Amino acid sequence: MSLSRPLGRLRLGVNIDHVATVRNARGSAYPDPVRAAKLAEEAGAEGITAHLREDRRHISDHDIERLMETLTLPLNFEMAATDEMQKIALRHRPHAVCIVPERREERTTEGGLEVAREENRLAHFIAPLREAGCRVSIFIAADRRQIEAAQRIGAPVVELHTGAYCDAHAEGDFEARDRELERLREMSAFAHSIGLEVHAGHGLTYDTVKPIAAFPEVMELNIGHFLIGEAIFRGLVPAIHEMRRLMDEAREG
Repeated sequence: MSLSRPLGRLRLGVNIDHVATVRNARGSAYPDPVRAAKLAEEAGAEGITAHLREDRRHISDHDIERLMETLTLPLNFEMAATDEMQKIALRHRPHAVCIVPERREERTTEGGLEVAREENRLAHFIAPLREAGCRVSIFIAADRRQIEAAQRIGAPVVELHTGAYCDAHAEGDFEARDRELERLREMSAFAHSIGLEVHAGHGLTYDTVKPIAAFPEVMELNIGHFLIGEAIFRGLVPAIHEMRRLMDEAREG
């Protein structure tokens, strides 16, 4: 199926996980991730992302409850493909559910979900979420095999992992960076061509966001850790304003 390239404003989802990381470092009630979500809305974000990990290392169940009660923006609920998380998602029915790989020993999500090896299980796992009205996305590497598998299991959205591209840029390996960028470009176009909505995220900064934002097939970026870190120096609202400016500039260019 060949589709025309989408038009319109690129959406920004702000991930608030690491506001909760700072809070949990002291076991206190602050800083409050729900307050951060409200500030993100004020700054022009189109959505809020929160990852409820199995070990609850940052976002808590109570955070998800409060976000569902108070948010006017859509909530993108990141979660592993486990029975526990499926029950939580079905109880809350957030606007979006993003299925991500998860290992307890990792600091952050280190790669994309291996969909091709688990097609049958994942197809059955996401079916009740879709029936409940959640927009289901699958967080995967920019790999044709994984994209095709995501389509086969019935996921309407794929979020392409930009971590390798961002890491190569940070390390000054510009040859590897450009290879990763080209792969992301090609796979964004391919995913869109077979009818999938394309999102992207992981590790994006002011220095790396514009090339990804320029891909016409990408409809949404999810950015968190960098924005929370930058908020220490300039405040969360200005930090998001600058990211929004760069995204819009890339789109218009």
